[in-house]
Formats: sequence, structure tokens, C-alpha cells
Amino acid sequence: MPQQQVNLSDEFIAQQRQRLEAMRRELLGGEEKTTAAERTDQEQHGDEAEESEDVAQGMAQNEVNQALHDVNDQRIGDIERALQKIDEGTYGLSDESGEPIPKARLEVAPEAILTVEEQGRREAQQ
Repeated sequence: MPQQQVNLSDEFIAQQRQRLEAMRRELLGGEEKTTAAERTDQEQHGDEAEESEDVAQGMAQNEVNQALHDVNDQRIGDIERALQKIDEGTYGLSDESGEPIPKARLEVAPEAILTVEEQGRREAQQ
């Protein structure tokens, strides 16, 4: 995997670190809030008789929550990897090919660790 030079200023990288850390806190906080809300709902309504519509809605909501959890897990992993790449001095280079990730992509998705094409392939495989 060829390592290329990436032209990102120290100031840009410091800003990206702050953004990534804030994103990580937000995502992890959101997970805690969802879990706490589910627990509270169960405590408040746990012994009540449920109608089949309520059960179906609950199952559908659980599927949505699990899908969001899976997406958040992937995103948190990418955030952690991007922070690691900042520490390593390889931020802005693709994990897959070593090619530079365009600054415009990093501005939109600071957790990007792959080029757009590589990310598309990764998502197609999932």
C-alpha cells in the first residue's frame, strides 16, 4: 500500500480532532439515552397487558433501534480510527489504498478513512 503525502495544515487537523471527539461524545451519549429510555419505558409499563399492535410496534421499533445501533457502531469505529490516524500522522490517507482523501470529503465527513469509491465498495459488501 503506497503511502502518499497529504497536504493538510496542522490547524485543519487540530480542528478535525475536536470535531471527531465531539462526534464521538454525541454518538456515545445518544446510545446511553436510548438505552435509558427503553429501560424507563419497561419499568413504567412492564407489567401492563400488551395488545398485539403494541407488540408489533415494539418489535418494529427494536429493529430500527438495532439498525441505528449498528450504523453508530460502524461510525464510532471510523471515528476512533480517524483519531488514531491523527496520532500516527496518516490522517487524510485511505486505510485501504494509501491514496489521499480529498480535503472536501474530510470537511464533510471527518471520520472518513476511505476514499468515496472505497467507501462505496465497503457499503455494497455489507
